[in-house]
Amino acid sequence: MELNDIKPAAGSKKNRRRVGRGIGSGLGKTAGRGHKGQKSRAGGFHKVGFEGGQMPLQRRLPKRGFLATTITKAAEVRLGDLARVEGEVNLEGLKKAGLIPGDAKRAKIILAGGALDKAVKVNGIPASKGAKAAIEKAGGSVADIVVVPPKHAKKPREEAAAK
Repeated sequence: MELNDIKPAAGSKKNRRRVGRGIGSGLGKTAGRGHKGQKSRAGGFHKVGFEGGQMPLQRRLPKRGFLATTITKAAEVRLGDLARVEGEVNLEGLKKAGLIPGDAKRAKIILAGGALDKAVKVNGIPASKGAKAAIEKAGGSVADIVVVPPKHAKKPREEAAAK
């Protein structure tokens, strides 16, 4: 085999389509564009979703609700799983114990998954009413969390009236 003998495989190379070059080419006259209409003409462009002036589908269908991008879901921790946390129970301790995902911003302890058999000190994590009672019954403690309202939250009417 010589370099000058190398040829592409049979059928791998096709001639380019030359439209509008007479009846014999098979693509003469309308050049494969059909008859009349916007798409047959030069510059005949329309937006994606355009339906010829009819109200497009994405505008005909009703829109309901939205999902705020600022929402951070709280990861749930079962009461029975708190025994796996070494030392004080906080967000970092729960992540190290593998009870919540590493990217979790918040967590909440719920009353589920068995009873608590050792005293634990919970700090910086909210607990449901039943979970808090069970932790305190086992000899542990739950630190109260101060909820700071977001900056864009509306002020109560009394404060607004006083100003």
